[in-house]
Amino acid sequence: MSRRADLARSIRLFRAFRSEQSDGHGYYTTLAADTAALLRQYTDLADRLVLDVGGGPGYFATEFRRHGARCLCVDVDAGELAGQGAPGGGLLGSALDLPLRDSAVDVCFSSNVLEHVPDPWRMAAEMVRVTRPGGLVFLAYTNWLSPWGGHETSPWHYLGGHRAAQKYQEKYGKPPKNHYGRSLYPVSVADGLRWARGERQVEVVDAFPRYLPWWYRPMLKVPIVREFATWNLVLVLRKRTPPSPPPPTSHGPSNPPR
Repeated sequence: MSRRADLARSIRLFRAFRSEQSDGHGYYTTLAADTAALLRQYTDLADRLVLDVGGGPGYFATEFRRHGARCLCVDVDAGELAGQGAPGGGLLGSALDLPLRDSAVDVCFSSNVLEHVPDPWRMAAEMVRVTRPGGLVFLAYTNWLSPWGGHETSPWHYLGGHRAAQKYQEKYGKPPKNHYGRSLYPVSVADGLRWARGERQVEVVDAFPRYLPWWYRPMLKVPIVREFATWNLVLVLRKRTPPSPPPPTSHGPSNPPR
């Protein structure tokens, strides 16, 4: 992709992001189309079984199905799943204990859910568990120190999560949707990169800032600065194929009698 086209993509995503509160459907439709394009750079979606962890109303699953994937969404909110309109496409369950067997799916995907669970790397490990060897894990999340780390309470989150909630309440006369310490937790870029590189069952295929131009990637190598400048981190992981067991050895006599 050229620098010009790459910058135009970022501008398009930021414009859509700014309209999230007023036009959620438009924003998530745009984001889902862009995400499917990103995912297809790493794997063919045709006939692949894709699990969307925290899939909500199904914007991503709908887009993945457009490219031939078979999709299943897991969410803790039955009301969100009911809005998908895809028979058999939703499964009620926790991201911390996915209700699937080991190695069940070809692609395990999650967008902006990791920061909403109390044990984010347990969720990430569950995504690896349910992915088949050779399959792909695509995990995107908003890091806490990014400009939108506090979600609707940003930029007050730089004062602390609880203080941000108070400021939001003072301005809007109602509590925020995301409650710090209950449904919104601080996660960092450093933690994500450390977990991915230390997880023995996967190899890191890619890591990049989701909304920013591809030539912005070197920023991920700069500690501290990357926490404020990344906005949203994507980890693309390939599950390793376990080594074949050694052939059985014979315990009989090496020189049998004649």
